Amino acid sequence: MKQIILTGDRPTGRLHVGHYVGSLKERVRLQNTGKFDEIYIMIADAQALTDNADNPEKVRQNILQVALDYLACGLDPNKVHIFIQSMVPQLTELSFYYMNLVTVSRLQRNPTVKAEQEASGHALTGLLLTYPVHQACDILFCKGNVVPVGKDQLPHIELTRTIARRFNERYAPVFPEPEGVLSDVIEVPGLDGRKMSKSYKNGISLCMTADETAKIIKKSPTDSDRNITFD
Repeated sequence: MKQIILTGDRPTGRLHVGHYVGSLKERVRLQNTGKFDEIYIMIADAQALTDNADNPEKVRQNILQVALDYLACGLDPNKVHIFIQSMVPQLTELSFYYMNLVTVSRLQRNPTVKAEQEASGHALTGLLLTYPVHQACDILFCKGNVVPVGKDQLPHIELTRTIARRFNERYAPVFPEPEGVLSDVIEVPGLDGRKMSKSYKNGISLCMTADETAKIIKKSPTDSDRNITFD
């Protein structure tokens, strides 16, 4: 069986140090191992609309910026396929068929969707609820069977495996059941002590100059409790 990787990012802002340590550095390593037949890296602009539907221009403007960050980090277009999600209409078509393979109650139990809803502060929309189904389409359309993920994304991989298995049993053995590969890197804290995230606006962007980086670090609080105590 071919070894095919699918991974990617949502273009909701410039990529930061947390992205580099947590995923980009590993992607560069994987592309240079020569162990994989295909590596697909998706700029997930359609998925970015789950919590940016009122500001699509933000998503549009960041597509090129994310691509530039990829190249700057060492991803090589001669070794990987970098593509924009919305430019593959078959993904939307595939989601129509996948929707019939999963129940609403299963989608509602997904802890990752609940966490994303709380982080965004938005109401639970149909797009956010079915986000894991669309992610399954992203993984399986290219027969991806290796998916580098963070621990919080494992429920999505399990649902993708379920969808692939049900499709194969009901129709024909078409799709592989992918495996999630966890990174062993530590979670990079942001400038406010929380996880570095574009949503929290607490990151150090990869595109920042040395002076900009130093300036933003100097503004970072180093002690959440500013009382002087004695032991």
